[in-house]
Amino acid sequence: MSILETIQSPEDIKRLPISRLPELASDLRRTIIETCAANGGHLAPSLGVVELTIALHKVFTTPADKIIWDVGHQAYAHKLLTGRRDNFGTLRTLNGISGFPKRHESPHDAFDVGHSSTSISAATGFAAARDLNGRKDKVLAVIGDGSMTGGSAYEGINHAGHLNKDMIIILNDNEMSIAENVGALSTFLSRTASSEFIHRFKKSTESFLNRIDAGKGVLHVARKMEESFKGLFTPGMLFEAFGFEYIGPIDGHNLPALIETLENVKKFDNSVLVHVLTTKGKGYKPAEENPALFHGVGPFEIKTGKVLKGKGGAASYTAVFGAALCKLAAEDERITAITAAMPDGTGLAGFAKEFPERFFDVGIAEQHGVTFAAGLAAGGFRPVFAVYSSFLQRAYDQVCHDVCLQNLPVTFAIDRGGVVGSDGPTHHGAFDISYLRHLPNLTLMAPKDENELQHMLATAVRLGSPAAVRYPRGNGYGVALDQTLEILPVGRAEVLRDGNAAAILALGTMVYPAMEAAEALDAEGVALTVVNARFVKPLDDTLIIALAEKHGFLITIEENVRQGGFGSAVLELLEQRGLSKTRVLRLGYPDSYIPQGEQHELRTMLGLDSAGIATSIRTFLEQ
Repeated sequence: MSILETIQSPEDIKRLPISRLPELASDLRRTIIETCAANGGHLAPSLGVVELTIALHKVFTTPADKIIWDVGHQAYAHKLLTGRRDNFGTLRTLNGISGFPKRHESPHDAFDVGHSSTSISAATGFAAARDLNGRKDKVLAVIGDGSMTGGSAYEGINHAGHLNKDMIIILNDNEMSIAENVGALSTFLSRTASSEFIHRFKKSTESFLNRIDAGKGVLHVARKMEESFKGLFTPGMLFEAFGFEYIGPIDGHNLPALIETLENVKKFDNSVLVHVLTTKGKGYKPAEENPALFHGVGPFEIKTGKVLKGKGGAASYTAVFGAALCKLAAEDERITAITAAMPDGTGLAGFAKEFPERFFDVGIAEQHGVTFAAGLAAGGFRPVFAVYSSFLQRAYDQVCHDVCLQNLPVTFAIDRGGVVGSDGPTHHGAFDISYLRHLPNLTLMAPKDENELQHMLATAVRLGSPAAVRYPRGNGYGVALDQTLEILPVGRAEVLRDGNAAAILALGTMVYPAMEAAEALDAEGVALTVVNARFVKPLDDTLIIALAEKHGFLITIEENVRQGGFGSAVLELLEQRGLSKTRVLRLGYPDSYIPQGEQHELRTMLGLDSAGIATSIRTFLEQ
């Protein structure tokens, strides 16, 4: 029996001697690697925090003590140590355990974290709630893997430092070279600074010196000396300026040092930041050598690290977008590209190499990214912000006030529109049509295939006003890609099929399934008109009104929540034109968060595959 098999809860870790913990770390890594090899997942980030996770559960007591993981994809070892070992093989599958902390999944998951940079704000709230309730438990935010680049983290740390609550921030730093350069010195500094004796001595000495006149001068000099010393060797000055006591940096893979530091820090009663240095992908050579690839990876061969490709075939929408943007940028020097820490995920890696002076990675800071784009646009450029649908939600105010209000020519290339798969509800692009279509001055498009994506991108960057193109995760249909990119007539839909029973207005990814459904129903004697809507805003008013008057029945289909989406826009148009008696069936996502699962599984479950669409239309027309 492996040592991991003896761990039913964190209490079992507390009974283990420190000498057995490296063995536990090995078991955790093996299990995480085997599961991610089968299911895919965020392998490298979770491997990097194995020792840190063990140390946290060795020292603190969840769920009484609160540990908030940020980004949440670092929590695989935490899940294995908190009663989910037997179900870990279902990670990121339909009806399986989530790849992120989920409160409904375990009382040890204090807060749902799917995106980033939220832990410090949440921890500050937990600490305030604890104090108001008169409790004494500890609150910890484990933030890293890029999360400290998000502006929300600094808003949180600024408020937390002002309140000076009893809380601990663990900064998981998996990129700084300081680990090798000053490893021994940093260990000495962290051990000394975190000891209970030094902490109490410093507090009592400051208190004494503050009470005597001469002491204030001595204290001032002492603080200056301490600041100079710490500022020379560590980044602690930044965090102490926010009001946190800084400890570190320390080796995040040295279990005895981690446990000793956390035991000491646990006795503090003020705001503390512990700076921990870790290696992303630790313990699995392919992940250590290529942490970007294994950050979020699909199934792979454990022995070689070779990622197992899917069915192959057509290029992905993301790749087609990236290639088209490079082509457009070669013709127009005003075109710039922006990403929020996702150059590979959004298809901009090629652009970054070809046009490095026109490529900008703003870090995990979508709000800043949008306003930065607005500044570029106001300065005469045509910025394209490539961003996942669910991440753009974080910058809604900036899209509204900084881009659309000023009518600036910023293009939003919205990747992952629709269901995305195993990352689940925090990553599905279920709301972008609803939160964008009501903004004045914005043109909103969705292509039926990868070739149309090219033309929509060309149309967007040449509009001279705000525009958004939303497209799905995954491969296209393998259609031929035009070499010449055209400007589409704005607000003009495309009729793909003529019929006399009813008209389907399909948007984006739903066009091809709608055509398949129409062909199936045609065999039953039901002839349907099928329209590729193309534009959510502006709608093709003329065509939609003509179809409503001709058929009296319209079906709208979209990969977005029905509330406020494309179908709602059609209903509004009919009401405005006095055609509110037209029967309309709106197909889309329900008023609920969509679980994790493969894209095809979710579309089938939601009735948005061709068979489900045909069934819904058949029932609608029969009624």
